[in-house]
Amino acid sequence: MGDKTTINTLVEGGAASAGPPLGPELGPLPTDVGEVVSEINQKTSDFEGMEVPVDVIVDEDTGDFEVEVGKPPAAQLIFDELGIDGGSGEPNKTKVADMEFETACKVARMKASDLLAMDLRGAVKEIIGSADSAGITIDGKDARQVQQEISEGKYDDRLEAEEGI
Repeated sequence: MGDKTTINTLVEGGAASAGPPLGPELGPLPTDVGEVVSEINQKTSDFEGMEVPVDVIVDEDTGDFEVEVGKPPAAQLIFDELGIDGGSGEPNKTKVADMEFETACKVARMKASDLLAMDLRGAVKEIIGSADSAGITIDGKDARQVQQEISEGKYDDRLEAEEGI
């Protein structure tokens, strides 16, 4: 195997093209840009409408390539689940949406491999932290209050039910 070049970029799920930013980066390399774009679109189709981190690793001698797709940021997954365009510009003053606890659990499972948490409880607290930063309440409550209640064990039954899914 020869030297490898890695291209790190953000693409809209299922909508990568041979134009910038991919085309100019791939152009000088001995690989088929169309094949790369096609594979990226196939691998990111589930994230339609979201910005997705993508790494393209190209062997500079053979032109062989590998596409690695990351997960969208937690906030983007939350917005998508809630059907909103974005968070609040003033999250401490203006709330833009309310998220069900079960939705926080779903997003936590989607992002589990990218989170620092060791279990669902910690992962859900991380996701709720992202929701708080975007001006989103949880089950009608302040996100920080829900995080505290999770720590106190008040959500243990709901977390156990979620882990059983």
